[in-house]
Amino acid sequence: MTDLPIERHEIKGFDGLPIAVHMVGEGRDMVLIHGYFSNAFTNWIRYGHAAKLVEAGFRLIMPDLRGHGESGKPHDIAAYPPDALTDDGLALVEQLGLTDYDLGGYSLGARTTVRMLARGAAPRRVILAGMGLRGLVQTLDNGGYYKNVLTNLGTFERGTSEWMTEAFLKTTKGDPVAMLHILNTFVDTPREAIAAIQQPTEVICGADDRDNGVAHELADLLPNGRYVEIPGNHMNAVTRKELGQAMVDFLTA
Repeated sequence: MTDLPIERHEIKGFDGLPIAVHMVGEGRDMVLIHGYFSNAFTNWIRYGHAAKLVEAGFRLIMPDLRGHGESGKPHDIAAYPPDALTDDGLALVEQLGLTDYDLGGYSLGARTTVRMLARGAAPRRVILAGMGLRGLVQTLDNGGYYKNVLTNLGTFERGTSEWMTEAFLKTTKGDPVAMLHILNTFVDTPREAIAAIQQPTEVICGADDRDNGVAHELADLLPNGRYVEIPGNHMNAVTRKELGQAMVDFLTA
């Protein structure tokens, strides 16, 4: 369902870069952050998750990360310092005046959520989807893989993992230079900082997704974590209706 009345807003990133923010619905504020190579439309709107959450009574606030979607995509490496995405996320909370809200994300969006929590964000509830413990404490574990894809575009054999990753980049009209620079922004979060997250947290992951480590290890480390398994792997679990349903079930319980 993509015919939602989405409003496009813009905030300033930590350095003034224009960050596109897509909003829809009325009710409790829920900030949702998309994954690497993706954008708010692809992760949250295209497959109906946003519609489900709006129907459940939420106002969704869905930024496009810097370098992604409709946000600024500078090619200057100086625009991608460590924790840049976190700084933008904290800027969003401040500029929109959010005080009582929920926060979540998929893959890189989940990692950005954890970084925001480690840096002082105070949502009521948290959703970490498509993320395991390794993907938070060793963030560049997959960095070599993505660097290889981004620097060898057009050379991969059809059907390989690299070919599918490149195909996804084309689908989202991703900017390879910006994507490469995004890798510089990744910051590890120590286990003790993750263990200090007190909010009720739902860890949602595809049954065949080990891209960012083991999700239930993350849920076990969180004091108020709960693991929910949905069908799929890292690339396609985000397209399944079970993701949106798990989010609604958690947020309305």
